[in-house]
Amino acid sequence: MDTVNEHERGTAHRAVVLFYRAVAVQDIALLRTAVTPDWQYIPNSCVALPVRGADGMVPVFAALSSALSSMQVSIFDLILIHTNYVGVRARVSGTLSRNMRAVPAASREVDFMIHSVHEIRNGLIARTWHLEDWLDTFRESGELPGLPSQSTTIDQRSASPSNSSDL
Repeated sequence: MDTVNEHERGTAHRAVVLFYRAVAVQDIALLRTAVTPDWQYIPNSCVALPVRGADGMVPVFAALSSALSSMQVSIFDLILIHTNYVGVRARVSGTLSRNMRAVPAASREVDFMIHSVHEIRNGLIARTWHLEDWLDTFRESGELPGLPSQSTTIDQRSASPSNSSDL
């Protein structure tokens, strides 16, 4: 049984679409129209700290605009869960113009998937839990961050058939 009415669905959809449009163009004023004044952005990274309020995204947007030009966000799935949670699966693409997340810049096109859950309150996003999937981008660059030897490429780390008996 569908307990979500069309009004709730439309309200959540509007807030989420505005949110990702604001992120794509790094527009704080537009972001304010999609999130509550006490909005919390909770990234997946233990390095990045949670952000409170739209103005907390100013340094994040500055970093994005300098690292990932021509950024686009394409929403693939927007799933309303109950009445106040929305799951989103989307793809981010753009031109990588400086190192980002340990991916070396080469003024090349990159894209990666994102997965987020947004809590909706009074038609606006109150909290965002966010996860980025950089594995394909790491594969394309030939490097995996955080490994003992950063000079070792992915191809060199793959198991050869002669090593299969060691498994």
